[in-house]
Amino acid sequence: MRIPLPGGIGFYFLLCAIFQGAICLINTLDVRYWNCVMKKNFHCPDKDIRFYMYSHQTRTRKRVDIRSRVPLRYAGWDPELKNVIIIHGFNGTESKVPMTYLRDAYLRRGDYNVFTVDWEDIAHFPCYLSAISNTRLVAQCTAQFYSYLTAHGATAEKTVCVGHSLGAHICGMISNHLTEKVHKIVGLDPARPLVDRYGGKAFRLTRDDAHVVQVVHTNAGLLGENPQVGHVDFCMNGGTLQPSCLREGRRIRQARCSHFMSACYFAAAVLRGEDATFKGVPCTSSCRRIRGLEEFAVTMGEKTPDKARGTYCVTMTQITTCPFD
Repeated sequence: MRIPLPGGIGFYFLLCAIFQGAICLINTLDVRYWNCVMKKNFHCPDKDIRFYMYSHQTRTRKRVDIRSRVPLRYAGWDPELKNVIIIHGFNGTESKVPMTYLRDAYLRRGDYNVFTVDWEDIAHFPCYLSAISNTRLVAQCTAQFYSYLTAHGATAEKTVCVGHSLGAHICGMISNHLTEKVHKIVGLDPARPLVDRYGGKAFRLTRDDAHVVQVVHTNAGLLGENPQVGHVDFCMNGGTLQPSCLREGRRIRQARCSHFMSACYFAAAVLRGEDATFKGVPCTSSCRRIRGLEEFAVTMGEKTPDKARGTYCVTMTQITTCPFD
């Protein structure tokens, strides 16, 4: 299905530069390149939306079929552990970096059942418009999956949804399909392009979507949303461009690199949450530090207090690389 892009060909070339580079110009000659899928039927389960479970003991991936009558614990799910649902964004997949960094960070902790949502087939480049539209179905099916987990014994208080880019907005939309909203969401640089202009409150991440909404900003105002989105927002190194990405050359490449750094920063925080490195000091909603408030610092990540409120600035220089596909 061919989808027209807003702003004409100029908008498309911008996406090319950000996500693919010069090879885009060659690919435009291939009709298969424009095979965008925009879902029109909202029925779950859907063949293009897959759910996987990773065991902290075996590290192996298992496809989860919510239609199965076999109890989930027989597939390796441990009801005594907490649960994390990880959702990738546009032009991503659950099986490549940096999303695998998040997955492995939770697995290495040993106190989480790890679930991933793979909607790669309806989120691929250059189909950004259709991907935005498809987030509604992904959220609906993920809500069904969430209900499947709770039916097997998972509790809302022990379950967190972690989404990157458009995946963050999907986490936010899950509660639209539930009688009770989810307990906690972590949004990693929630996507901004077009969402900020056309996305209503019901179709984007807000602090009303869960009892606890934590957001990490690494490319605010460009590929990522501006603060303040959640109950507590963390601006990493000013929130806009990450120091290690400045060597990427063109600004659009720096933006893309910075956008993905949110996943790597948070993965490190999940593993080393007690490290002073991940403490943020109160700052303004435009990510400007407020002097003299260091005593009110808040830890980013697993140790962030559920009652934390406001915007905090974190200086992160230890993590300098974040490969992404």
